[in-house]
Amino acid sequence: MRITVIGTGYVGLVAGACFAEFGNDVLCLDLDAKKIQRLKAGDIPIYEPGLPELIKRNIDAGRLKFTVDIETSVSHGNLQFIAVGTPPDEDGSADLRYVVSAAKNIGRYIKNDVVIVNKSTVPVGTSERVMAVVTQEIEKRKIGCKVNIVSNPEFLKEGNAIEDFMRPDRIIIGSSSEEATQIMRRLYSPINRYRDRILVMDERSAELTKYAANTMLATRISLMNELANLSERLGADIESVRQGIGSDPRIGYHFLYAGCGYGGSCFPKDIRALQNTAGEYGLQLSILESVEKVNRAQKQSILDKIRNRFGEHLDGKKFAVWGLSFKPNTNDMREAPSRIVINGLLMRGASVMAYDPVALDEARKIYEGNSEIEFNDNPLNVLDDAEALIILTEWKTFRSPDFVSMRSRLRKAIIIDGRNLYDPADMMSYGFEYISIGRASVTGTNNRESR
Repeated sequence: MRITVIGTGYVGLVAGACFAEFGNDVLCLDLDAKKIQRLKAGDIPIYEPGLPELIKRNIDAGRLKFTVDIETSVSHGNLQFIAVGTPPDEDGSADLRYVVSAAKNIGRYIKNDVVIVNKSTVPVGTSERVMAVVTQEIEKRKIGCKVNIVSNPEFLKEGNAIEDFMRPDRIIIGSSSEEATQIMRRLYSPINRYRDRILVMDERSAELTKYAANTMLATRISLMNELANLSERLGADIESVRQGIGSDPRIGYHFLYAGCGYGGSCFPKDIRALQNTAGEYGLQLSILESVEKVNRAQKQSILDKIRNRFGEHLDGKKFAVWGLSFKPNTNDMREAPSRIVINGLLMRGASVMAYDPVALDEARKIYEGNSEIEFNDNPLNVLDDAEALIILTEWKTFRSPDFVSMRSRLRKAIIIDGRNLYDPADMMSYGFEYISIGRASVTGTNNRESR
């Protein structure tokens, strides 16, 4: 099939590369000329495991191309995927200016029948709006092209996006056209061969499904964080509670880990957008308001623990931070808990030395010009003379570190773990004071200042 992907952000790049891998002829459009030149040269602007190799392989095979020419991109594909950003507007609603612009361009340059596929995360009713915009442009030109609109939301996890695309749990096709539905079935047939993963529904239900999935997952996280905070007060262990409830097949273990809050571009944005949509229809989503409130407070919980241990004023104190991205296997720091914690430390007069396996360049951009925060490419080096180590992202490389070396480098043998990576009994045996989420703090029998 000939496919055009409009937008070379996270979703557009992954979708374009994966469709090309199936043998399709894919052209990706972006209006950022510098970005397109980078992509043509194989320079991928986002961190996603396996994506650079996938893109290079399909560029070399001639199946994947990039352009800034709108007319060329519209002429290329009988399938036009809209995969542009929908950032939050000032009121929390999804900003659809890029979606509308893409629709207008399709209408202005279309020459043949086309299926337009909304891959962007969009509010309910956007498919109808896209159809209206395209139809208006076609009528101006007085041409007789047939247009079908499909909602095909993405369910990609950053850090696991290629696997999610190639082996999805489900493929949602929102369509009122049997012809468009069959075209989409053919498109996805390479990954639908052994088990039917396709769920067909109307466009509005498909659009709501995307928001419903993200808000459900965010709700689980916030509920576990509330239970973790209660566990600390009651003297219970949230990790034991997690295993106890996760073993119930009606609940399961996914997204059941207590921590220092969720971040990224999806959960916060989508919760606000869905609340805004509900408000337009006279409804108040009280649970989602609470989910958002709990998450804001949870990002502050690490600062509360630091304040309880070291006092309100941290002048002259240095803290080490492991983990800057909002989750492992990405360099994405949008709404990451690390930003709340680091900013709080700096405001209270502390200095910070930080490490992350892939997000250091992103962090350097964010904190450019701030002399109170430094970054190091070695996780052990950031510990030197630090009052404590603060862990904010659950990278695998942090799970089995050299605790003896860590203890010798820290000024005080204190670990504040926002992701519950370690066993408290083990930390006690190594002589650490260990403060985590939803579990009692422990102090090693040999805990003392290392220097």
